[in-house]
Parts: sequence; C-alpha cells; structure tokens
Amino acid sequence: MSETEKVHCLIIGSGPAGYTAAIYAARAGMNPVLYQGLQPGGQLTITTDVENYPGYPEGIMGPQMMIDFENQAKRMGADIRWGYATKVDMSQRPFKVEIDEEKWLEADALIIATGASAKWLNIESEQRLNGHGVSACAVCDGFFFKGQEVAIVGAGDTAAEEALYLSKLCSTVHMIVRRDEMRASKVMQDRVMNTANIKVYWNSETKEVLGDNKVNGVTIINNQTNEETTIPIGAFFVAIGHKPNSDLFKGVIDMDEAGYIKTIPGTSKTNVEGVFACGDVQDKIYRQAVTAAGSGCMAALDAERYLGALEHAAAEQAKA
Repeated sequence: MSETEKVHCLIIGSGPAGYTAAIYAARAGMNPVLYQGLQPGGQLTITTDVENYPGYPEGIMGPQMMIDFENQAKRMGADIRWGYATKVDMSQRPFKVEIDEEKWLEADALIIATGASAKWLNIESEQRLNGHGVSACAVCDGFFFKGQEVAIVGAGDTAAEEALYLSKLCSTVHMIVRRDEMRASKVMQDRVMNTANIKVYWNSETKEVLGDNKVNGVTIINNQTNEETTIPIGAFFVAIGHKPNSDLFKGVIDMDEAGYIKTIPGTSKTNVEGVFACGDVQDKIYRQAVTAAGSGCMAALDAERYLGALEHAAAEQAKA
C-alpha cells in the first residue's frame, strides 16, 4: 500500500457547497484538497438555465456555473481532484479517508459536501427529457413555464408545496397521485384542494412523458381501472423526494431518519468534532444553490476555527 497522504482540510464532494468551502478554506490558508465525487458539480450539472443565483443577471447554464465555481476555487489555491470517497475511519485523529478504493488520505478537518440526489420514476422518457421540460425542482425551473399547463407527480409535503408554487405561475397544475390520498400534512392537502387551478388525479401513475426534444404531454394510467389519459403539458415535475448521499457515514455521523446529516443548529458541526457538513446532504428544506453555497462558507469558517484551536493547543503544549 502506498504512503498515506496527509492533508490539512479535506472536502468530499463538489457542487456549490463544496466549491464555496474550498474557496474560503483556500483563502484562509488551509490548503484544502477537494475530491469532486461521482457527479462533479453536483445536481446543477443536470440543470439548464439558472436564473435565481445572484451575480448572474442574464442567467447562466448550470454546468457553466459549476465550472466558474471550480475555476474560482482553483485560483484561490484549492487542490481540486477527480475521485470519490469509498471508506472513512473517524475513530482516530487525523481522520482517514479512502479514495477510489485504492488510496488513503489523512485529514485534520473533514468537510462533507456530498449532496443529495432526486428520486426519479425511472422511466425512459423521463430520463431522456431531463432538462428539456422534465425537472425535479419546481422552484428552480417553474418560472420557465409561466402561463403554461404543467404536471407534477408526488403526494408528500414537498409535492404539495411545489404544486402550490407552480399554481401561482402556471395556468393549470395537473397533480398525479399514486394512491387515493396524499401523504402530505392536512394543512398542505387543504391548500392544494382549495386551489382552483390544481387538478388532482387520484390512483394514477405515469406511463410516459411525451415529446421528442421537449416535453409536450404526459400519459397517465389509473391503477384501479387501467384507464389511460393523455394530458398536454409543457413541463413535468418529479417531487417524490430526495436521497442524501450519506451512506458512507452511516453509523458514524448522526443523521435523521431520512439520512440527512444532523448539524448543531447555527453551525455546520456534526457530532464528530472536526467533521463538518454543508449543502444538500444536511439540508432537506431549502435545497437551493445559494443556500448550499452559504453553508459551504459556514463549513470552511467552522473548520478554520477548529484547526486554529488545535494549533493553539499544540503551541501551548509545546511551551509547557
């Protein structure tokens, strides 16, 4: 086995959170090493236009935005690398992290920015039209379909919230619900049912999203009667939940029942001292690029203070 590389600050995962953490950590002289993960740039690399991030008045394509973030981190001195973490050992200091099942690193501070992945229906047409009218984020992409008819699939609070959001922008929102009831809280269900331009299709599942180069319709099937219905739409939103990319840290880092990493309120600190979490892996509420970037800044600042305290303690011990 090759010699273990030692790094001061290791960032796992890219996207707005990871890259922002790298920018701040590099400027603070922490010599951060960032491994980009399986999807460099995160979910924004499968997003087309981003119009709600400050500083881009004309909007920007998601992949280009992540290139800008990466280049800024590199310019500040961050060491950006391909690869992903495959094992972690937090039982000792420094922490040990295996990369690509072949190389081990030791890190004094660890920032987790592995993100979350949208759950999909896994039908061919949904994946083919992803970014061409199919989206997993109504708040991100709903604006592009202002005044149009759209569909949304899901039955929880997130689906209800996104349907209500879309109802303010779109002419009609067709909400596809698999069962004869929603999982959403009663207050959210009441809001949906009392919104005139939301039409709910009960006991219904998506058979196919229609369109060659962009979405123009959806075919749904009633799972009680097998009756098929085709609805003309301009966009198809999937709101069946997200899965945080946190499996690597199970049993070590405290998480909620859905797998989101718990942080001490008002900080990025986890239950393991010296380990910090930022971005969508610890945020199941907002899930926006700008909030992810903000939490990446928090993680770098928290890590800087942690490492500063370690260095101060070591200096004091050396004097004794």
